[in-house]
Amino acid sequence: MSEDEKLLKEAKKLPWEDRLLHKNWKVRNDANIDLAALCDSITDPKDPRLREFGSFFKKTVADSNAPVQEKALDALIAYLRAADADAGRYAKEVCDAIVAKCLTGRPKTVEKSQAVFMLWVELEAVDAFLDAMEKAIKNKVAKAVVPAIDVMFQALSEFGAKIVPPKRILKMLPELFDHQDQNVRASSKGLTLELCRWIGKDPVKSILFEKMRDTMKKELEAELVNVSGSARPSRKIRSEQDKEPEQEALAEVVGSGPIEESVADVPQAIDEYELVDPIDILTPLEKSGFWDGVKATKWSERKDAVAELTRLASVKRIAPGDFTEICRTLKKLITDVNIAVAVEAIQAIGNLARGLRTNFSGNSRYLLPVLLEKLKEKKPALNESLIQTLQAMHKAGCLNLADVVEDVKVAVKNKVPLVRSLTLNWVTYCIETSNKAVVLKLHKDYVPICMESLNDGTPEVRDAAFSALAAIAKLVGMRPLERSLEKLDDVRKKKLSEMIGGSGSGLPSGTNSAPVQTSGGSLPSMEASEGSFVRKSAASMLSGKKPAQTAPVNKKGVPVKLNASKKGDGAGQLKALKPVENEDVEPADMSLEEIESRLDSLIRADTISQLKSTAWKERLEAIAAFKEQVEGIQDLDQSVEIFIRLLCVVPGWNEKNVQVQQQVIEVITHIASTAKKFPKKCVVLCLLGISERVADIKTRAPAMKCLTTFSEAVGPGFIFERVYKIMKEHKNPKVLSEGILWMVSAVEDFGVSHLKLKDLIDFCKDTGLQSSAAATRNATIKLIGALHKYVGPDIKGFLTDVKPALLSALDVEYEKNPYEGASAVPKKAVKPSESTLSVAGGIDGLPREDISGKVTPALLKSLESPDWKVRLESIEAVNKILEEANKRIQPTGTVELLGGLRGRLYDSNKNLVMATLATIGGVASAMGPAVEKSSKGILSDVLKCLGDNKKHMRECTLATLDTWVTAVQLDKVVPYIASALMDAKLGAEGRKDLFDWLSRQLSGLSNFSDAVYLLKPAASAMTDKSSDVRKAAEACMTEILKVSGQETITKNLKDIHGPSLAIVLERLRPPGAFHDSFESARTVSTALASKNSSKVGKSTSNGVLKHGNRALSSRVNSTKGSRPETVMTVQDIAVQSQALLNVKDSNKEDRERLIIRRFKFEELRFEQIQELENDVVKYFREDLQRRLLSTDFKKQVDGIEMLQKALPSIRKEVIELLDILLRWFVLRFCESNTTCLLKVLEFLPELFDTLRAEGYTMTESEAAIFLPCLIEKSGHNIEKVREKMRELTKQIVHAYSATKAFPYILEGLRSKNNRTRIECVDLVGYLIDNHGTEVGGQLKSLQIVASLTAERDGEIRKAALNTLATGYKILGEDIWRYVGKLTDAQKSMLDDRFKWKAREMDKRKEGKPGEARAALRRSVREYGSEIAEQSGEVSRESYPHAELHMERHPIPRTLSPVNGPTDWNEALEVISYGSPEQSVEGMKVVCHELTQATNDPESSGMDDIVKDADRLVSCLASKVAKTFDFSLTGASSRSCKYVLNTLMQTFQNKRLAHAVKESTLDVLITELLLWLLDERVPRMDDGSQLLKALNVLMLKILDNAERTSSFVVLINLLRPLDPSRWPSPAQNETAAIRNQKFSDLVVKCLIKLTKVLQSTIFDVDLDRILQSIHVYLQELGMDEIRRRAGADDKPLRMVKTVLHELVKFRGTAIKGHLSMVPIDMEPQPIILAYIDLNLQTLAAARMLTPSGPVGQTHWGDSAANNPSPATHSADSQLKQELAAIFKKIGDKQTCSIGLYELYRITQLYPKVDIFSQLQNASEAFRTYIRDGLAQMEKNAAAGRTPSSLPMSTPPPAITLPSPKFAPLSPVQTNSLNDAKSLNLRAEPTNFSLPPSHTDEDIATNGIISRSLTSDHYSSERSDRYPSGATAVTSGTLDAIRERMKSIQLAAADGSGAENPVQSGVLPMDEKALSGLQARMERLKSGSIEPL
Repeated sequence: MSEDEKLLKEAKKLPWEDRLLHKNWKVRNDANIDLAALCDSITDPKDPRLREFGSFFKKTVADSNAPVQEKALDALIAYLRAADADAGRYAKEVCDAIVAKCLTGRPKTVEKSQAVFMLWVELEAVDAFLDAMEKAIKNKVAKAVVPAIDVMFQALSEFGAKIVPPKRILKMLPELFDHQDQNVRASSKGLTLELCRWIGKDPVKSILFEKMRDTMKKELEAELVNVSGSARPSRKIRSEQDKEPEQEALAEVVGSGPIEESVADVPQAIDEYELVDPIDILTPLEKSGFWDGVKATKWSERKDAVAELTRLASVKRIAPGDFTEICRTLKKLITDVNIAVAVEAIQAIGNLARGLRTNFSGNSRYLLPVLLEKLKEKKPALNESLIQTLQAMHKAGCLNLADVVEDVKVAVKNKVPLVRSLTLNWVTYCIETSNKAVVLKLHKDYVPICMESLNDGTPEVRDAAFSALAAIAKLVGMRPLERSLEKLDDVRKKKLSEMIGGSGSGLPSGTNSAPVQTSGGSLPSMEASEGSFVRKSAASMLSGKKPAQTAPVNKKGVPVKLNASKKGDGAGQLKALKPVENEDVEPADMSLEEIESRLDSLIRADTISQLKSTAWKERLEAIAAFKEQVEGIQDLDQSVEIFIRLLCVVPGWNEKNVQVQQQVIEVITHIASTAKKFPKKCVVLCLLGISERVADIKTRAPAMKCLTTFSEAVGPGFIFERVYKIMKEHKNPKVLSEGILWMVSAVEDFGVSHLKLKDLIDFCKDTGLQSSAAATRNATIKLIGALHKYVGPDIKGFLTDVKPALLSALDVEYEKNPYEGASAVPKKAVKPSESTLSVAGGIDGLPREDISGKVTPALLKSLESPDWKVRLESIEAVNKILEEANKRIQPTGTVELLGGLRGRLYDSNKNLVMATLATIGGVASAMGPAVEKSSKGILSDVLKCLGDNKKHMRECTLATLDTWVTAVQLDKVVPYIASALMDAKLGAEGRKDLFDWLSRQLSGLSNFSDAVYLLKPAASAMTDKSSDVRKAAEACMTEILKVSGQETITKNLKDIHGPSLAIVLERLRPPGAFHDSFESARTVSTALASKNSSKVGKSTSNGVLKHGNRALSSRVNSTKGSRPETVMTVQDIAVQSQALLNVKDSNKEDRERLIIRRFKFEELRFEQIQELENDVVKYFREDLQRRLLSTDFKKQVDGIEMLQKALPSIRKEVIELLDILLRWFVLRFCESNTTCLLKVLEFLPELFDTLRAEGYTMTESEAAIFLPCLIEKSGHNIEKVREKMRELTKQIVHAYSATKAFPYILEGLRSKNNRTRIECVDLVGYLIDNHGTEVGGQLKSLQIVASLTAERDGEIRKAALNTLATGYKILGEDIWRYVGKLTDAQKSMLDDRFKWKAREMDKRKEGKPGEARAALRRSVREYGSEIAEQSGEVSRESYPHAELHMERHPIPRTLSPVNGPTDWNEALEVISYGSPEQSVEGMKVVCHELTQATNDPESSGMDDIVKDADRLVSCLASKVAKTFDFSLTGASSRSCKYVLNTLMQTFQNKRLAHAVKESTLDVLITELLLWLLDERVPRMDDGSQLLKALNVLMLKILDNAERTSSFVVLINLLRPLDPSRWPSPAQNETAAIRNQKFSDLVVKCLIKLTKVLQSTIFDVDLDRILQSIHVYLQELGMDEIRRRAGADDKPLRMVKTVLHELVKFRGTAIKGHLSMVPIDMEPQPIILAYIDLNLQTLAAARMLTPSGPVGQTHWGDSAANNPSPATHSADSQLKQELAAIFKKIGDKQTCSIGLYELYRITQLYPKVDIFSQLQNASEAFRTYIRDGLAQMEKNAAAGRTPSSLPMSTPPPAITLPSPKFAPLSPVQTNSLNDAKSLNLRAEPTNFSLPPSHTDEDIATNGIISRSLTSDHYSSERSDRYPSGATAVTSGTLDAIRERMKSIQLAAADGSGAENPVQSGVLPMDEKALSGLQARMERLKSGSIEPL
């Protein structure tokens, strides 16, 4: 015996607890096994041992050993099966242990844990179970959450809502909806769907949907469609199981068991009220001021108070409380004199009744008499609210019929008839909604009331009494009422019986009419639990399959009782197949005995007995014999059904032998094809079995043939309808996929005339395309393709909501099955007897919806509404109706609709007219040809819209015409157009557009006789006074003559007179050949145009014209003496050039994809040479091939000469094959034959000149082919060759792009060839000298050049020094930043060379080093980028590159397409220089790094990334355009998504966003806004998603980027954008329109920033923002501002709005932020006038304090400015101001300003302890501040600063001798008033300021802006600065000194001036003064530059 066995044997002697908790796992394992066996053997649930075991499991299930844990769960399952509900005492601790330890274990462990939970529920420990689930769903591991959701799902689905309370599950779900794991979200959706089955969809929606995201809502809405019917429990709790045997025994005796059980098991509907938590409304009502409000004298205040109660009471459930006082108040308000208050009070009562229900019953009885009395009011609103409230009180259970008897008796005796009738109507409602027992009890009270009312004098009261009696009679029957109704006369009795009988059909038939399920009930729960646990997943609900309603069907419930089990199964399936439809189609049940008896002698008895055999061979023989016997029967019609029934039972559809199956199918096929009439019952019997056989490959062919035969017999429509349901619900996915493939063949065989296409399309969308199986989706796509063949492209309208990937697959399938229409003839036909049942689909087959029901009178009336918003909503409603009908409608009801729309064509609102035009086009498109009859000439009204002077309106009209022509053909439209063209009101622009439209329509036709009707209008227009109309009419006339035919034209010439006739006759010469003359005329005109354009010059961008120029000129010169007919056209030359280069099968894009883009040159490999030779053979003419591929260099030279001579005529072909030619040239470079090489170098400049003339730029792939080789070989040993290569490289750089070529040149610096390195160094110098702006972002590469100064080779050193000297010339001393670390010797060499260069520049008078760059910077800053662009130094290609492209690794590595980048720097290089596809790999690395750094923000990694943030964003910004351009060529949008995602990830982090520089932000924002406006983006792959991503990214940038930079960038972007910045040339828009759209987008961004300006005012640099506003306004100038103000210019209004908000929030302190504005310039800056205007108007509006002291800042005015101390307290704002001042003190440049401001605050607020704000500061800093304040005080005492005046006295001012120092006009209302009192007349200015966004509000309030007193603006605007900075600085500094002196003098002499306006100078506040000081400091330090 081994030690383990001994141990186990010894352990068995131990007590159970010791064994189960033993330290040896094997002992614990053995103990759990023994415990499970023991529990299984216990039969009595009261066994005392069970109580002993219960406490062990909380520890055993938490065992650390997984196998032992599983055995412990097995023991627990056995224990729970043996125990009863008493075991529930252990449930909580055991469930908690399982949640903690088991749900993350092995799959088997999880499954057993779920089984345990289910058993706890069975033992009624539901609360403990749900408590544990609440803990489980909070687990951080998603793997543990999913099983918890699944087990709740299973418990609910099996035990039902009665056992498992849905309320607790509903509380758990919201936090699961937002779980990060998709499996958890899917499971939570499944659980929600299961809840819908138990408690209904509406309660779940109302409780949960408001807590979901929109995406989740949409997904659940889609899934809820599949949830139908109510659920029933399939498992019972243990206590009910114990009663089950007794009930079953009783049921067998009585015989009605199943029916009773099914009726009893129907679940009761769960009230939503019970599912929600009650909400307390009394507390918030108290806080809302309700009690004060209801007592107010103003009716509006009373109404608002009650409305708040109504709103609070609108919750679903209200917490009970004392509502007595509220009801007393409401009772008074019901009788309020104001109707609105009364209505609101009544509605509040209704809401309280719904929310409180029975808790409101006492108050309801109290309020009822008043409500009934109030029914006398005739106001509809009041009446309606009363009725709704009364009904709500009864429905909610607040009142019942017994409670209201007395009140009703009083009300029916009311003197007002309306009260009597409405009371009886309410009683009728109460009776109809009451229980039968209640009415039976109380009818004796109500019948007399009604009887008395029958004698009322008012008809309405009598009718109401009749209704009440009828309601009672319907509910309790006539018998109880007979005695009461005896008194009625015969007429009334008859009327009453008619009322009762008339509505009798609508009565519910009670429980007897309920569908009774006789499936035999569910399996006993104990039996189910004893079997293996079947795990259910909540996510399975999302598959679209309906969950099983009950447990598996018990076979003993099947009525067909047969011996063999398989036969029983077959009969069971037969029974299950039964759908509920028409009775004549559904087969009744028939037993096998009955079938055999009805067969008579048709089939031999031995055959039938053999069919029942268990041996397959016997069954096979029997079915063969059966087939022979059936084939021998002549008249099958009588026996068809009985044969089919026999085969369905024996051998049945469960037959396992394939041969027998095939024979059965063949027999059925024979019967169906032979019988004259094949009953549909037989099809129903066979359809499930045949469908399953289709899924089996062995029986697929005969089964499909059988289905086709069925279709021939009964029509494919019936088969399709039946098959839909079978395929949807079948578990085998093959049944669905193969069934759909049969449908494809059926559509091809029978067409679509017999099918209900709507149902078929819905099936394809909802089932086929949604399937997770690829085979099913592919089959569905084939089916839709087959439908396309018959119904055409209209089918696409029904599939708009399908996923984009599936839509693209469908488009491919449509191409395979083009629309054939009427020509598509079906291959097979349905038997004539059934042909009458076909669904007439017509020619197009697709269903058209009848919308007449939706075109309601209300809709037509609202189209005529005086409110334009209502009219717009009506038009949108029509569009929605069309959308819902899939844009296919019937003409019914459209006459009235089009009539209503006709009126809107004359709407005063032009936007509505355009919307109407689009809708009319939509109606025409949806209706098709039938629109012609329904329209009643609406087209003439549509054409009148062409008379509008707005281009957009005319475009909309023409778009409507396009859709109309598509619907009804052009010939139906021509008469309307002809009459419109003769209408004088149409206008020149309208006629021109209409003629252009006609030309386009006619150009596509070859013969169109109706065009002759247009002859007279066109001829007349050819003499129009407008040249545009004449030109358009002439083009149209040409098309008319072309399509009409000469005979037709000649016959109609009599209608044309005068000059028009002469023009037409001229066109008709020579007779009989006008068409040819037209063609020749067009050719001649083309040739003339070409000649004229060639005279203009080569600058034209039209490559085709240039091609024609050279071709025509050469051809004309060579054929001067020949006849004109022999002149060859462009087409002739193109045909001839094809002979040399054949581009027919060329696909350049495919070739370029194979190119690996590297910067480093590698010798061509053998396979590359082989591939090149193959391409040359494929695309070059044979003689040229031989020369180019020859090994003899002379023949190669001959080949180049052939290309050289033909080059002018084969430009386009050369462009197509350029990559092949460049590869051939690379091969020649490598072979280095000097003669051939020189010839190549002679040809290449010509080639690139030609490409440039054509406007063609090399692609990146072509550059990657040629540039590496050219650079590497540029160090050739022959000087002549080197020279030519050098010039060629410069030529390529100029034509291609310096930025893109630069990396190749840098790679050359690493070459092993010294001469190559020298050439590359020289090229770097050339690029810096000539293309400095373009390569400015890559200057870090100079450190490589600098490193070459240490080389041994003197030539290299010399070249490097020369290049660096060139750099010094451009950059000045800044060059030292780029050269990297150098030795002392290198620095010395460089220093000497730089000094020498400076001397040389001085001699040549070239200025100083770096001046050129500084001047360029200044010019760009002052005048924008126009100058630089004109000089060719700034282009869109180079614009996005920032200055940090190559910060760490100056030369990019070879970009490998296979292996991605490995680190951050390499990733940035790949993003910068790689192709869009390659850059994706780099972006993946960046995203990974960003994610890691974001997760650990304190790490050093984040700091490094912050340093590189600007470089990263710069790279990405430059990549945006490239990736979008790349995607627009047809490539995937993957790279676009990656770029946007990486930017989003960057800007989600505020640290990174703030690290982005302003220049980079400018580039990025511009790029994003341009692409948002690009019309091509929506047409891209996933275009809508990209637009959404661009929008979201833009919002994120605005949220997180540095706000000052954002403001400055956006204000700068309000200027017109350079056209070169746009991604694509304008198609149909002018530059002005495009700029307007761009500006509108920028304005929206600025609005978003401005909205939150109040909260961010202290986070922005106001000086810089004001500077940018100043620059913007100055650039416009006052004349332009006035002009734009009249035109309501949005950009200008936005700038003024920003300025207004800044002034509003900062008050007079805004003038302290003008340090970057030259306030001394002449004339005074415009911004100052606007600031003054805003200060005055805001003060007048009391948004500022007008009479406060001058030195007071906005925080001193806070109490007066804003009545809300909570939001803007003086203390908080003072703290903010102090914080800003301390920040200034901490900065060296602004410390003195900060100290002075702090000193002013100590003077203004002596009680404020400023040092309390410095508790955390160092002692040194506090000492510094104390010393600084002391110094400031001394200065003030010495008079060196403006003295501090008392707060109550404003500073005095003195008269200044010069207007130069006029004040900045701060707000001084008192001063202005004083001026009026002294009769001082303010001089008006000579210009007026246009209004801003906020000025409109000011005008509304009636505040008139006072005219400005300054006269500085009269002088003309002059240039602000001379060219040098020195002059600017000195002038400005002097001006500021003078201004400060004047202020100081005013301060010193202050006490004498009482009225500051008398002196002519308004005082200046302290902030403005400190701003001047700041400006002086900047000017002294030289840090300020000209703007």
